Amino acid sequence: MTDATTLDRRGIARWRNAVITAFGIGGITVSSWGVRLPALTDELQVSTGTIGAVLAFITVGSIGGLLASTPIAHWLGGRRGVPAALLVIAVAMALMSLGVTVRGIPLLIVAFAVVGFGIGLVDVLLNVEGSAIEAAARRTLMPLMHAAWSVGVAVGSGIGAACAALAIAPSQQFLGEAVLIAVVAVVVARSMPAHAPVPQEAGAPPQRLGDALHAWLRGWRDVKLLLIGVVLLGVELGEGSANTWLTLGVQREHGQTAAIAALFFTAFAVGEAITRILAGPLVDRIGRVAALRITTAVGVVGLLLFILGGGPLLVLLGVLLWSVGVSMGFPLGMSAAAEGGGPNPAARVSVVASIGYFASLAGPPVIGGLAEHVGLLGSFWLLVAFMLAAFAAAGSVAKPLAAAPSSLSLTDERSTP
Repeated sequence: MTDATTLDRRGIARWRNAVITAFGIGGITVSSWGVRLPALTDELQVSTGTIGAVLAFITVGSIGGLLASTPIAHWLGGRRGVPAALLVIAVAMALMSLGVTVRGIPLLIVAFAVVGFGIGLVDVLLNVEGSAIEAAARRTLMPLMHAAWSVGVAVGSGIGAACAALAIAPSQQFLGEAVLIAVVAVVVARSMPAHAPVPQEAGAPPQRLGDALHAWLRGWRDVKLLLIGVVLLGVELGEGSANTWLTLGVQREHGQTAAIAALFFTAFAVGEAITRILAGPLVDRIGRVAALRITTAVGVVGLLLFILGGGPLLVLLGVLLWSVGVSMGFPLGMSAAAEGGGPNPAARVSVVASIGYFASLAGPPVIGGLAEHVGLLGSFWLLVAFMLAAFAAAGSVAKPLAAAPSSLSLTDERSTP
């Protein structure tokens, strides 16, 4: 078992790679069932509305995971907490497989609620770990970690598409993914150092769920966290709306074929992932605030090009710039929230993550409702407004002026026996 206080560069690299792998598994998980919805409705013999109601329990479970993340971070720490969250997801995927096999809607409701709980929990724990890794390595790594989630989404969608093409039943796919996630959980546990990322005061009793709820509610009175939330509100509204409405906008509003629209969406996903992969050194050079202002400004330009049109190449350029604009707010916001001061980074991260989840889940329906009155492209002006708000609130992600020294030290490999 590795102690995080004596990590050398190789130990930090193993820790970083474990967290990146866990981020990737999170992305695979959230994209597992979306591609299989047609097969699920056929196999379960239910309506689209019923499936939609079942999927809503993912959100319910996610909220529970966000609230539970603070006490779990206290009780288990990252080394046990992250693998435990992955195992919860693995169990949920196995339950999902069983629910589809027996056509049990109540069992599927439980499975989706549990998988949502696991996703919300692992999201907070991974962002806390990512912030600790950045402190140990003394460089920006969170965008790279979030890129792994984006890549995982693409891989998960590919797995689902391949299973559909090979006529593999959704229940078999979910069971296979449950086994994969469980194996990854064991590997991650062996690669993460033993440390308590959320210290407690001496003699303090273990934090209970009620205490966590109070800490979470207090976070909503923290002005800096709320400003970081404005950043996440802007970029996550932009990303969630792209995931839902971009292809329809390209096809119906810009007169392209369905195949071209799908390629434009692929370009968006690739652009976001590449930006995150390459952004770390730039952030270290110019700082979080400048990086966030540049990317959100680029995103505003991209949205304007997409709304105003002017030919497929100009629209494609708008899509690519739009993807850059939404790429950095979430990882940089998570880093800023985790290191924002006080003994409870998990509570701060959960507050900011809650705002991001709200924007991602509630934003697309709002855009859809607005589009009924002003058209789809007209509704995208709301995205421009919120991206400008994210630009204005970018100063909230600055590093603290007097950051507390990290409890993790970077030991030169040459001095390690």
